Amino acid sequence: MRNERVRTNPRYKDRLFRLLFGNPKMKSNIISLYNALNGTNYTDEKEIEITTLDDAIYIKMKNDVSLLIDSYLSLWEQQSSYNPNMPLRGLMYFGNLYDTYIDGQELNIYGEALVRIPTPQYIVFYNGNKDMESVRKLKLSDAFLHPQELHEFEWTATMYNLNKGKNEELLSKCEPLKDYMTLIQCIKENQANGLSVKDAVDKAVIDCIQHGVLRDFLKKHRAEVMDVCITEYNEKTFIDGIRAEGREKEIFTSVMEGDYDVTRGAQKLGISEKEFYERMEKSGYKIPERI
Repeated sequence: MRNERVRTNPRYKDRLFRLLFGNPKMKSNIISLYNALNGTNYTDEKEIEITTLDDAIYIKMKNDVSLLIDSYLSLWEQQSSYNPNMPLRGLMYFGNLYDTYIDGQELNIYGEALVRIPTPQYIVFYNGNKDMESVRKLKLSDAFLHPQELHEFEWTATMYNLNKGKNEELLSKCEPLKDYMTLIQCIKENQANGLSVKDAVDKAVIDCIQHGVLRDFLKKHRAEVMDVCITEYNEKTFIDGIRAEGREKEIFTSVMEGDYDVTRGAQKLGISEKEFYERMEKSGYKIPERI
């Protein structure tokens, strides 16, 4: 079922964050968020150039938002799961952005003159369920196989936790971002109350419209919002399922190789030994002798 669900929309690219902050028709939202992040007061939407690339790195989703304003090249990404590899992903993506910029400006990077490029800013907006600090600096050097004692090379992603009580000041400075998180929180609460993804999203959209949260946007784009939210949550469920299956197979293999017994394997998965044996058999593993 998981595979069928993903195949129904293999070219899914957009997500709600992009609809609100990456759409050229929503530049007022973009400039509001940029000002909130940087303490600036830009008002002219013509100063914003959206530079988001399609399918630059990832197969299923393009990156959320990248923009150029006043010689600053900003990349914003929304994440519902914590990912320590964001600096590496950002480095790769910025490489594509700079390549496009250099080509568009017809700059010569092989000459003797220093080529001037926009200053990068890499922001990750986190709204997952894992408890995280308000702001975390994710550094590429943390991934280096050999520690970098002189700190001669670094690439950093600044992660803002948008969950309740974490970055209220930032949210108060950008109403579209605050409303976005209100909608996300409504969806989460509806799911926690037992609603399906579709019903959770539908109820959240209706409630937000009734309470004036993203009212005009949701009334105008309700069908599209429903589609991207349902697809996004289904993909997250699919990915979480793949991770769980991978962990399960690792434990099955460890038991088969004698690293530990069935009792410990079952404890690691939080299931009974009977269910552990049943899952192993269903996954095609040779059943170890029951003790």
